[in-house]
Amino acid sequence: MLVTFMILTVVITTLTILPISRHEAWWIRGLDFPRLQLFQIILVVFLMELLLLDLSSIQTWGLIATALLCLIYQAWWILPYTRLFPAEVKSANIIDDKKLIKIMTANVLMPNRNAEKLIALVREYQPDILVTLESDIWWQTQLDILEIDYPYTIKCPLDNLYGMHVYSKLPMMNGQTEYLVEPDKPSMHALAILPSGHTVRVHFLHPAPPSPTENDESSERDAELIIVAKSVADANVPIIVTGDLNDVAWSETTRLFRKISGLLDPRVGRGMFNTFHANYWFLRWPLDHVFHSPHFTLSRIKRLRSFGSDHFALYTELVFTADNNNEDNGLDASAEDLSWAKTKTKDQNVNKNDVPQPEKHAVN
Repeated sequence: MLVTFMILTVVITTLTILPISRHEAWWIRGLDFPRLQLFQIILVVFLMELLLLDLSSIQTWGLIATALLCLIYQAWWILPYTRLFPAEVKSANIIDDKKLIKIMTANVLMPNRNAEKLIALVREYQPDILVTLESDIWWQTQLDILEIDYPYTIKCPLDNLYGMHVYSKLPMMNGQTEYLVEPDKPSMHALAILPSGHTVRVHFLHPAPPSPTENDESSERDAELIIVAKSVADANVPIIVTGDLNDVAWSETTRLFRKISGLLDPRVGRGMFNTFHANYWFLRWPLDHVFHSPHFTLSRIKRLRSFGSDHFALYTELVFTADNNNEDNGLDASAEDLSWAKTKTKDQNVNKNDVPQPEKHAVN
């Protein structure tokens, strides 16, 4: 039995240590995703070692100590996405409808043909902005019925799993579709106008994940996130970034994005809101995101019911405030973080100037 637990402890230790290397290979970066599942597995191993092994043995205590350290390390990453952690974004006390922006982010799964279920969600929740990922020309023909209520659109139908559409009730200015890092992976950028007259810079992203069927490394995904982060960090306007980032909320890359950009995560202190995989309850993590500048408080965030995709849609209500109530929250970038970010963008030969700044065009 001792040998069995020694093998188990070596395995969980290896799975815990490998992501620390920051190596960008897909099979290492993939270990960022199941930290909740690894935490649960390590907890079971830890408890079994306490219950089944000889506690008078030094070897036993070595295994227990190792498992405990792995448990604490995994918990450090996921704890902010539980109610045990202070909320990063303040809750909205007063909701002014003219300053409210409601966003639904939905990866539709291109072969999925349950468009009516997604449209039903849109009719029910009435978002101001709907952004769809993986939407091809078939999805466009189905969703165009929404244009009666959502007349402002940006469309990029593709059949490579990276098509993207934005349907908005709010007027949008200077909408652009760009290919920031890879020539077949679009992103969208615009300036949305609230009923109050305030403008919000919005970015919709869907970089490719590190995987054996996509990119061997995470470098392309990481570079896209970092140049957007650097671009919005220089802006002094309300900002929202949303989409399927193909990265989990607690990864080092997403944390680096938050540090560089200064944007906040409304899930911190509220929950994980795991949006993928919709079909496997035991393998879920947060892939779909909404980040925003300190100009907003949170009215509501919710993972919506299944509509046939492998992702759940994410619905978020933010309230614009002029006083930056959350200004002291969020993560700070160290000199090491800045150097790491510079390396990531240099490797892909991209920079923040590649990212559209729609508010500047609006001024001109």
